[in-house]
Amino acid sequence: MKEIQKESIVIFCDGASKGNPGPGGWGAIIAAGKHVQELGGFEAHTTNNRMELRAAMEALQEARMISNGEVTIYTDSSYVINGITKWVKGWQRNGWLTQEKKPVLNKELWEPLVKAVENFDSVINWEYVGGHVGIEGNERVDSIASDLALGKNVDLYVGPINGYLIDVTNINFDKTLVKVKSDTKARSKLKAYSYVSVVGGVIVKHKTWAECEARVRGKAARFKKALSQEDEAEIVKEFSKKK
Repeated sequence: MKEIQKESIVIFCDGASKGNPGPGGWGAIIAAGKHVQELGGFEAHTTNNRMELRAAMEALQEARMISNGEVTIYTDSSYVINGITKWVKGWQRNGWLTQEKKPVLNKELWEPLVKAVENFDSVINWEYVGGHVGIEGNERVDSIASDLALGKNVDLYVGPINGYLIDVTNINFDKTLVKVKSDTKARSKLKAYSYVSVVGGVIVKHKTWAECEARVRGKAARFKKALSQEDEAEIVKEFSKKK
């Protein structure tokens, strides 16, 4: 793994919410010089967007205590990137109102994120990376956020970069995983035969998404769309396996 330039900082951040809204977690990696630090946190009731914002804000606040050098921050949240680089100036001019004159959602997180950005004298580069495509840093912060959202204990690394198992300088992706993600997106557009959910170990089949959504919302749950009776049976078998 390459050493990060002395005054430069590399950040990966991600957020998760099980139920959206539901229990959530956020995770971040800060790499500067020869040092790496992982961060993470939990909220009992939150959304994906809020956790994505929290991860970026917490990471930048911590990073400023390490260095005032140039920052490259990697995230798979277009919401965060578009908000901080495009939308926020208009919101501020409008008194934190949208173009439709409605209050900006998550203002209480956007404001400290803006302040964290302003505390850096140097450039902050916001870089989008695809989620779940094998980019090591992104996969790690996704794992931190998801595990914390599920109430699991997570060992957060703090130490030398040469002892860290994640290569934060490598943003290459896995083409096979990109195809899987593309296939999943295409599947989501197909007509459903049913939906299957599991909450607290109990599996239920639903005829409509509305029924499924009502059961899983705000809970630590798993759910999946079935395209046929055979597909439904396979999903039930998958969900029946102990994690």
